[in-house]
Amino acid sequence: MSDQHSANVISSNEISAKTLMIQGTTSDAGKTTLVAGLCRLFANRALKVAPFKPQNMALNSAVTPCGGEIGRAQALQAKAAYVALDVDFNPILLKPNSDTGAQVIIHGKAITNNTGTMEAAEYHDYKKVAMNAVLESHQRLIQQYQLIVVEGAGSPAEINLREGDIANMGFAEAVDCPVIIIADIDKGGVFAHLVGTLMLLSQSEQNRVIGFVINRFRGDISLLESGLTWLEQRTNKPVLGVLPYLHGLDISSEDALITQQQLSNKTVSQQQVRIVVLVYPHMSNHTDFDALRLHSEIDCQFLFAKNPQVEVSIPACDLIILPGSKNVISDLTFLRKQNWHQGIAKHLRYGGKVIGICGGYQMLGQAILDPHHIEGSVTYCHGLNYFPITTELQTSKTLTNVEGQLYLEQKNATVRGYEIHAGISKLVPGTHDSFHTLVTIEGKSHGLLSEDNQIAGCYLHGFFDTTEALGLIIKWLGSDINEGVSVEELENIAINRVSDACQKYLDMKKIDQLLSNWYKG
Repeated sequence: MSDQHSANVISSNEISAKTLMIQGTTSDAGKTTLVAGLCRLFANRALKVAPFKPQNMALNSAVTPCGGEIGRAQALQAKAAYVALDVDFNPILLKPNSDTGAQVIIHGKAITNNTGTMEAAEYHDYKKVAMNAVLESHQRLIQQYQLIVVEGAGSPAEINLREGDIANMGFAEAVDCPVIIIADIDKGGVFAHLVGTLMLLSQSEQNRVIGFVINRFRGDISLLESGLTWLEQRTNKPVLGVLPYLHGLDISSEDALITQQQLSNKTVSQQQVRIVVLVYPHMSNHTDFDALRLHSEIDCQFLFAKNPQVEVSIPACDLIILPGSKNVISDLTFLRKQNWHQGIAKHLRYGGKVIGICGGYQMLGQAILDPHHIEGSVTYCHGLNYFPITTELQTSKTLTNVEGQLYLEQKNATVRGYEIHAGISKLVPGTHDSFHTLVTIEGKSHGLLSEDNQIAGCYLHGFFDTTEALGLIIKWLGSDINEGVSVEELENIAINRVSDACQKYLDMKKIDQLLSNWYKG
């Protein structure tokens, strides 16, 4: 079936906007990927398509042109739809900074209260306000686009979260849109997942489920057909397609560090650069390291310490990276409990290099102050004392996309990225001559490079994504391997792979008909 034929059902000539929601039986069922693939597929039909996620809980975020903050999954989906980032694509973003609390971001900006954090029980009472924000965003989008493809969160069958739900069926009911449920067969139990999820929904919610998609199938499809027939007869819902397991699919993930770790286990050759990224409890923006993880000649490993009571030593490597953090003081305390500070010192004594990004950059300084209790009750913490800076956390955030020049090895390269941070870092007086500028942005110094050329740090997320900048960093590490392919190009290849799979393995004609019939009433 061609795109031309399928577009006869949903065409660019139709004026009224439609909304299609993708919900999953579990987290990591494939919702983000399916929405991205559908956004690209429909956009390639010359439809004006927008991604949407009512409520997202993630520590990976992106900055919109207007200086707002949304989940990185929606940034990826916007790229798939060929549209600029908009805070309305993800009106509610929750960024956890403790086991029970999170920063609440509405329409791109963090809400302000006494602590800057909202506890889970408090947010439950706040959901009516949050739902209003969600519906406002959706209303604006349907005035601008022809099709809104919505991603749910987790599973719609979480009984304890049903009251006041704004992320799944609560939203679908509020805007009266149809729902497709996706399940991951690779995890096992796919039929139980789909039937059980459907049975735990109310009758009106079940009625708006227009079909199922099975994801990550590998093997002979004929062996699955009897199960698909049973599922359709048992639920009276069609199976709209079975997507294959797309091996080596390099696409941004919000929180799947374990998956990323598996993907990064490449065969190590003598020529490879070895990089270790320290993973602390509130690590943020792990997508910063996709360019390293996906490089064919770089062995990039995430170092986990799952049990805080058991020390995990930093292995021998060329570069240690201290990533961003949503709770810098808490994560720095965790780093010390793991004795990673001693591992960093040993690594430097043997000539290794260290880079700190955002929160990691703050940790490399002399002190971190939190007088407004932005991240917790602790107001002062000694840093690792490698940089002559002190950082004070502010009630407002810096949110901006930037481009500048990276300076290493007496050369410079273009670097692009974005800043998301509440801390303001200042040089301690009298130390300007001891350190070098790492990056200049609009002629202003940004970040630091130690005089011995071993330690670098800055606030710039996406620091490694520009191939020119990554090539210079590789030279700084003493290697002559290639620059690799840009993350943007890899993402675009991945989106096209998913879109092609949707076109080939989903019954798009049936999906078009079901969607059109829904809105015809």
